Amino acid sequence: MTDHLIVTDEGETRTIKLRRPEKKNAITQAMYLGMSDAIDTAQNNPLVRCIIITGGSGVFTAGNDLEDFLHAGSAGSDAVRTSAATKFLYSLAHNVKPIIAAVDGVAIGIGTTMLFHCDYVLASTTATFSTPFIHLGLVPEGASSLLMPQTMGYQRAFAMLVMGRTMTAADAQIAGFVNTVVAPGHTEVEAHKVARDICRLPAEAVAIGRKLIRTPPDELTRRIDQEAYLFAERMTSDEAIGAFKAFLSRKTKK
Repeated sequence: MTDHLIVTDEGETRTIKLRRPEKKNAITQAMYLGMSDAIDTAQNNPLVRCIIITGGSGVFTAGNDLEDFLHAGSAGSDAVRTSAATKFLYSLAHNVKPIIAAVDGVAIGIGTTMLFHCDYVLASTTATFSTPFIHLGLVPEGASSLLMPQTMGYQRAFAMLVMGRTMTAADAQIAGFVNTVVAPGHTEVEAHKVARDICRLPAEAVAIGRKLIRTPPDELTRRIDQEAYLFAERMTSDEAIGAFKAFLSRKTKK
């Protein structure tokens, strides 16, 4: 486990909290593995009926920690570069427990795409959602190229995934991937209320109903693999190399 992740069980709910506020909860390889383990170990645990993913108050996540991401990539092959994030995405794809996301503040990149694997999403009025992969010369990940058009239609998905447009909480609710918008600082409390509602329902019926309405895991993992291959390929493109050089240059000047 990592110091930047807090996993707690309260009642029948497991809460996974990103805890790296000084970096806007940017996700490292260790954090991906920690989240994956927290999800995987809940699968056959009858005491865990529901999972909450939260970043706490003020920020959900700025997405990949790009410096950590680039360092992992430089250490080995493309498979090494994407393995931790891919393992987390596979955990989401194969998960059978209802997942609630509590989004307060920015949700960038995988911070947005992971929400389409969740079953119920709460957002604060100050939450924003963006997937700026194209600005880095990259492509969508996390099966977002499959799930986002399914959820909110092709045009909205194009604006987010290809144009890199940011969406507000109110717009995300209209688009269909946010259930409820609440006041800042209240997302986690409200998420626990939703979790308690779910935990009061018959467990087997919830599991079957959830399975019936979700995209099958094998279809999700096929798209995750396809995107990961193209993502790794794009990492060596002139566009991506130039974008990352510009990013690192800005970091150095700060």
